[in-house]
Amino acid sequence: MGEIERGNLGGVRAIYFDLDDTLCGYWDASKSALKLTFERHGPDGYEAVDLIRHWAAAFQEFAPTLKQTKWFEGYLQKGEPTRTEQMRLTLARLGIENEDLASLLSQAYMEERDRALVLFPDAIEVLDLLKSRYPLGLITNGPADVQRQEIGTLAIESYFQNIFIEGEMGEGKPSRAVFERAASVVNCEPHEMLMVGNNYGHDVRAALEFGWHAVWVRRDSDAPPHAGGAEPTPEELPVGAPVPDAEIGSLIELIGLLGLDGS
Repeated sequence: MGEIERGNLGGVRAIYFDLDDTLCGYWDASKSALKLTFERHGPDGYEAVDLIRHWAAAFQEFAPTLKQTKWFEGYLQKGEPTRTEQMRLTLARLGIENEDLASLLSQAYMEERDRALVLFPDAIEVLDLLKSRYPLGLITNGPADVQRQEIGTLAIESYFQNIFIEGEMGEGKPSRAVFERAASVVNCEPHEMLMVGNNYGHDVRAALEFGWHAVWVRRDSDAPPHAGGAEPTPEELPVGAPVPDAEIGSLIELIGLLGLDGS
């Protein structure tokens, strides 16, 4: 394996991107969709802002351990069952048991979120420039159907030679096997690979530990809805954790890091 020099991306030969909140504003779309969904279809007597807080509280309880529950196998293929369960848990916090309403809210939320999902303003400019110089790939966690729908909505499939989706592979980041497969299909050594992502544990730390370069995308918008108290803030670097090659607030900063300014 070649010796890696952190911060020097001159030897990078292939680049992989994360999707949600790296290339597109997933949490922005989610927050917008929740507001519209609860305003139009929420139970009587509740303001959308209050329902969003209950949704956020249910999310904080349900999502972190999802991969250790009975839900995970089905979640890999389809987002609907866990999305509907999330709405059922939200209603349960209000003492409401209504499966039909949970299903209605789930479907409306999915449709509104998809309508609101957009690429960050500089994403296409960056992908256009990099595609002519590097093999590009996508590594994204989530259900197979949801991630494919997002890629289609954003119309970005043509930019990537390889797309690895957790739901299609049966495993996702931060699994070593995922990163090894991604490097293998472009015939690169780990030190020739660059991962660009917003999640420190799944994208950045995993890439660093497997010998890749990593650029951490950090934006103020990258935080889920909150259940009350202090509003969530973007993820911070854990104390003593490996430091990425760079931290950026916008994708366009990649161009300079790769030495492509003015080219």
